[in-house]
Amino acid sequence: MQIGILGPLKLTDHNVLIDVPGEKLKSIVATLALSPGVTVSSFDLLDELWGEHPPRSAANSLQGHIARLRRALVTQSGREEVREVIRTSGRGYVLALPPESVDASRFVADVQRAGRLTVHDPAEAIAVLTRALDTWRGPALLDTGHGMICRTAAARLEETRLLARETMVDARLALGAHHEATPELEQLLSRHPLRERLCEQLMIALYRSGRQAEAISTFHRVRHRLADELGLEPGPGLRNTMAGILRQERSLLHRVS
Repeated sequence: MQIGILGPLKLTDHNVLIDVPGEKLKSIVATLALSPGVTVSSFDLLDELWGEHPPRSAANSLQGHIARLRRALVTQSGREEVREVIRTSGRGYVLALPPESVDASRFVADVQRAGRLTVHDPAEAIAVLTRALDTWRGPALLDTGHGMICRTAAARLEETRLLARETMVDARLALGAHHEATPELEQLLSRHPLRERLCEQLMIALYRSGRQAEAISTFHRVRHRLADELGLEPGPGLRNTMAGILRQERSLLHRVS
């Protein structure tokens, strides 16, 4: 079985698409899929499904939802053994699948691998990241309710998605593709105007393209927004990049910051 949570919930078993009925059953699958092979306590699932004010019958309702979920898996897949994908474990439940069966687990592993590849094999890093980013089908955990576990995980996955884009830029800059990287960086920085890492990368891409004045202007624009919206000054990485551009350091023409 394969589970997708990078977008609407998607379950497939031997190429058979399984429709998980109802928001609460989707939330159960998604919550378990965030930690495949790890027991999630009934308490955490109750909190995820009903929040701070569960009904008195919530514990029985959870058991009923698990039973419905297992029946749906068996009925739609046509395989009785699929029932064991959702196992009772102590005082909770566990998704009995390897991490690579969940798209989010594969995505995070690929981003980590690409980060290690960027310095010595940037072309391979780009290939890995392209494949990883292509697995996204929409916002993470799109239709899995509003529980804290899924909301927190969705934010974390979106942050990793942005990190993947930044790592992709690092690899492109390492290959000398600063002209090609500039439009994407401008777009990303417009969406995340307080993201210092993106600002650094755009400044370097502009500087390498002979657009020093625009690189300096980019620094001041982000600096003003940091001060106005967060009351902060740029961090050391961004300040060092600005200083290097002002000194016209040749090392900036060749390094990935």
